[in-house]
Amino acid sequence: MTPTAGRSISSPVNAPVNPAALRHPEKAHRPDNPIQRKPEWIRVKAPGSPEYHATRTLMRELKLNTVCEEAACPNIGECWKQKHATVMILGAVCTRACAFCNVATGKPSSVDEAEPDHVAEAVGKLGLNHVVVTSVDRDDLPDGGANHFVRTIRAIRAASPGTTIEVLTPDFLKKPGAIEAVVEAGPDVYNHNLETVPRLYPEIRPGARYFASLHLLARVKELDPAMFTKSGLMAGLGESPTEMQQVMDDMRAASVDFITIGQYLQPTPKHAAVAEFVTPQQFATYATVAKGKGFLLAACSPLTRSSYHAGQDFKALRTARLAELGRA
Repeated sequence: MTPTAGRSISSPVNAPVNPAALRHPEKAHRPDNPIQRKPEWIRVKAPGSPEYHATRTLMRELKLNTVCEEAACPNIGECWKQKHATVMILGAVCTRACAFCNVATGKPSSVDEAEPDHVAEAVGKLGLNHVVVTSVDRDDLPDGGANHFVRTIRAIRAASPGTTIEVLTPDFLKKPGAIEAVVEAGPDVYNHNLETVPRLYPEIRPGARYFASLHLLARVKELDPAMFTKSGLMAGLGESPTEMQQVMDDMRAASVDFITIGQYLQPTPKHAAVAEFVTPQQFATYATVAKGKGFLLAACSPLTRSSYHAGQDFKALRTARLAELGRA
């Protein structure tokens, strides 16, 4: 998951001064990294539309978590106004401790067996044409939560057969058969984010392995060459443009169809510091380079996130593939 800055919308109003100590106990001992003032091109309006409140109420009624809230996404107001929410299954507590992520870390609770049906119900009530389903990492489960993804995909298909489904999964590190199970369930898009360049993995994504994530993306294409694959990167963590382009090459070697690149925003003073606010011009350059490397679609902007405009992007992906097949 690609997270964003700020305290979670779902955090209590009277939270302690340092909520990071509660949500991220493993980071409590770290020295503070002051949060920098954001440039003008990253400012967004606070959420407050009737549609936003209706979407939030529905999520609470069905006891569903959303990455929009848990990762404090800056686009939540815009997306929820359109009743587009990215559901986060398998609980709200992650077993990893990435330096960039605002999702709570700790010992997860047991899996809610009714959750797949609740997700399907939410999709129907929101009238979604395209839904994104993601999750926390669940290293504590034998299959990493793969079967829960399968059950969720099947529940959505049964309840809303016309809805296209995009999954954004963990890396399923050391979980044999997990990738295969999710692919067999037949999502329309399989997304797994590489997040950052390999040099920064020990610091930024210490619980993951760059080449394991890359292998996941390649494996999806081996299993189903027609399935759309997607992966995202954060900019502004100290990477160089050359390193970003090398990751693009690695993605294309794994036949990834769609790349997203967005600005990293620091959630709390205990998280990794922003090394740079990348300019809109540099993001435009990344998009141009990505298209030149053969991606069917490249969404690159300061506010781009994994599931931002996902429904529109899926339509664009299909159009781009049809055009590519027409040229073959």
